[in-house]
Amino acid sequence: MSELTAQIPPFKITKQVTTTDGVSKFVEMNDVDLFEGKRIVVFGLPGAFTPTCSGQQLPGFEELYNDFRQAGIDDVYCITVNDTFVCNEWAMNQGLVNVKIIPDGSAQLTIKLGMDVRKDNIGFGVRSWRYAAIVDDRQVVQSFVEEGFGDDIEGDPYELSKPEFVLDNVKAFGWSSEGKHINLEFSDTTDIKENFS
Repeated sequence: MSELTAQIPPFKITKQVTTTDGVSKFVEMNDVDLFEGKRIVVFGLPGAFTPTCSGQQLPGFEELYNDFRQAGIDDVYCITVNDTFVCNEWAMNQGLVNVKIIPDGSAQLTIKLGMDVRKDNIGFGVRSWRYAAIVDDRQVVQSFVEEGFGDDIEGDPYELSKPEFVLDNVKAFGWSSEGKHINLEFSDTTDIKENFS
């Protein structure tokens, strides 16, 4: 089994967004924007619109989002090796309100995290192995990497990174304060703004 890196590495991703002014544009996000000073549950999966990812893992984290917040988590991110347009369509298809999808189209972040695998046997190319992690101010304090890590693996293990199991482990930390609710806002004239409530 591979291990997730001990710290979220420096990275930049590009996401297509509709700004608060109604303009569609590309914005750049990085490790500081998304992880610095925050408690985050992050999970990675093989791809948008795939059966386990769409039918179980992503909707499961969305359903338990408020439970994660009450346990002291600020936000929940899903990292997938898909481009931003696919990710946006997937989020709409799933009716996401809370979980943020991080598009890792060229797999640069997934490679830096040590979670990249090849799935050429089913025509996927480079994808992410399925995992989850609890991150506190960029430090990976606990990780949940599915068994059998490797290239061209038959099947799709899904036990350790289930949201219910991750939530139980978050609760074990005993963080006393409820997580901050983070909204990212975009405009043509300013950088990314964060609203905490």
